[in-house]
Amino acid sequence: MIEPSPVRGLWCATLTPLGHDGAIDHARMAAHVRALLAQGVDGVAPFGTTGEGPSFSVAERRAGLDALLAAGIPASRLVAATGCAAFFDTVALTRHALQVGCPRCLALPPFFFKELSDDAVYRYFAALIDAVGDPRLSLYLYHIPQFSGVPISPDVVAKLAADFPRVIAGVKDSSGDFAHTTALLAHAPQLAILVGHEPDLPRLMRAGGAGTICGVANTFPRLVAALLQTDVTKEDENRLQAFVDVIFQFPFLPAFKAIRAAQMNDAAWRTLRPPLFALDEGDRARLFAALAAAGFPLATETEQ
Repeated sequence: MIEPSPVRGLWCATLTPLGHDGAIDHARMAAHVRALLAQGVDGVAPFGTTGEGPSFSVAERRAGLDALLAAGIPASRLVAATGCAAFFDTVALTRHALQVGCPRCLALPPFFFKELSDDAVYRYFAALIDAVGDPRLSLYLYHIPQFSGVPISPDVVAKLAADFPRVIAGVKDSSGDFAHTTALLAHAPQLAILVGHEPDLPRLMRAGGAGTICGVANTFPRLVAALLQTDVTKEDENRLQAFVDVIFQFPFLPAFKAIRAAQMNDAAWRTLRPPLFALDEGDRARLFAALAAAGFPLATETEQ
């Protein structure tokens, strides 16, 4: 059995384009992924936080992954986000990813019941690995406590890595807490430690980290790619920070989709799945003005 290579470099937490009826637009999604790969992105992770993953059913997420593969996106360039609130939904999505040739999976901890002990989080992932029952699985643990409400501690990561050394491949730390990232590097140096908070990239790479799976890459991948270079400059860091400072003045997923709509001159890109909704005209104008002031001018898309 050939083990998949670790996730390294610049990976995009991919937006999910929707039709006006709210259904996934598979053709737009494949085109978006192809464009990202053409711009130097190493791979993509569909149906994570930026992809509104928890808002889609198991059937929709299966179909979305199948459609990317059918469109010619190589499985080697995909990390399937498979985390769900229901344990056996996570099992089903993870098994499906393996069945279609995508062994790299990104899984959240259980995220409805809060205040779980470290032991409960450990036992959840151990039960997931046992239930999937496939030695090909290459599992990335997804730490995003500001959304999930359930942290994955460095101690849990270290114990899982020790007990399942051929399965646990890495961690995506999207907490924005670099002290936690540093602890992960110390507790499990053999794993691919990635961040979702782009401004942390330069110091992560200096500390021996693997790279990023991030949302900014949907809109300005080269802005993020600059931070992976050994000759990254303070100007590069400041430019990325300026973009992040603007985007987080707004609900970030509607803002990302508004930016993508403007870049593509395609208003359909603004559509989100409830409970999220598109920015109204006033907020879009304020977003675009703030981006222009920060050095990121955008044209306003026409209605289609």
